[in-house]
Amino acid sequence: MAWTLSGRPPTGNDSEGTLQFRTVHGYRRAYRAAGEGPAIVLIHGIGDSSATWAPLIAQLARGHRVIAPDLLGHGASEKPRADYSVAAYANGVRDLLGVLGIERVTLVGHSFGGGVAMQFAYQYPEHVDRLILVSTGGVGPQVTPVLRGVSLPGAALLLSLLGLPGVDVPVRAVVALLRQFDTSLGRDAPELMGLVEALPDVRARAAFIRALRSVVDWRGQVVTMLDRCYLAQGMPTLLVWGDRDGVLPVAHAFTAHEAMPGSRLEIFPGAGHFPFHTDPDRFHSLVEEFITATAPARWSIDQWWRLLRAGRPGDDAHLATLERRYREASERSAT
Repeated sequence: MAWTLSGRPPTGNDSEGTLQFRTVHGYRRAYRAAGEGPAIVLIHGIGDSSATWAPLIAQLARGHRVIAPDLLGHGASEKPRADYSVAAYANGVRDLLGVLGIERVTLVGHSFGGGVAMQFAYQYPEHVDRLILVSTGGVGPQVTPVLRGVSLPGAALLLSLLGLPGVDVPVRAVVALLRQFDTSLGRDAPELMGLVEALPDVRARAAFIRALRSVVDWRGQVVTMLDRCYLAQGMPTLLVWGDRDGVLPVAHAFTAHEAMPGSRLEIFPGAGHFPFHTDPDRFHSLVEEFITATAPARWSIDQWWRLLRAGRPGDDAHLATLERRYREASERSAT
């Protein structure tokens, strides 16, 4: 049985999702749950928690069973020394859903959570009805210099120093300056600072850095979904981005849209990295409309094999270019 923080069995009456716990593979996993109906899973970004979805949970729960996990190493879930890769997180979401007896879901993933959602759809397409990717990671190397810096050695010490008394004063002054000049990073800075402040101890900071380093180094993002996302053909996919995103540039939205056949793209004017916070009513309406307007994906192994054998669109042209360059180089060497 799952229990609430108060130690009582969950009542299910909390409109923003009762925080519950299940032990999976020996680790305590926290998640919010609310509502009944077709299942929707909300996957938060790096350093965040299920609390980021709270207002949306209340709205979606009117017609859906909503599950919003705290990923391992985040929120109220345990923070062991473990595998914090995107693939491991996809496995963790699948196993939590298995414990809860949920077979098929619409996945909503934000930022790093978008990468987890894409990886889940790649590994377990038979369990996915739809994909909704919000300011998702894994599209291109570009990412805010702040996260590139945190991936460097010594980041744990820096994060611990930010928690010392008085250090927040100059940091908040910088944030205020960024906002005053209406920079894209300034638009997202308060929420990003909130993520840092939500790292209460050394274990939380270590988990955050381990997860970050699995996808980002000093040069930018090191994980891409572009090489395999053509396999999502036939899966209803919605891409949502803010045109003032200071973490992952809005140009990534158009790249992902082009690489995912049949996907739909929605841009939120004036929004930063958290468009579902900037305009929650529009975001909720968009999610509901998309679910209503699309039929659940119907996956088959034959279709999967056909797509794999055909390869990524453009691969033939790319291979021909490489072969031509190889022949030219060989001819130059021969002379």
